Amino acid sequence: MEAEAAKYIAKGMIILSMLATAIGEGMVAAKAMEAIGRNPEAGDSIFSKMIVGMAICESTAIYALVAFFII
Repeated sequence: MEAEAAKYIAKGMIILSMLATAIGEGMVAAKAMEAIGRNPEAGDSIFSKMIVGMAICESTAIYALVAFFII
């Protein structure tokens, strides 16, 4: 395999990881909103934990974006 082909394969895999990150963030938000709907009294606690979880997911996408432009 030539180096250029490997580079394109790596970039494709990075794009897939960014797509999976977006799907994961959507699932985190959906489940948090569902939990708040079931138990509104715990809304503040759930919301703050959701923000932390989404920030961790987003950091994965940022690392992938950096890797995309380095490769």
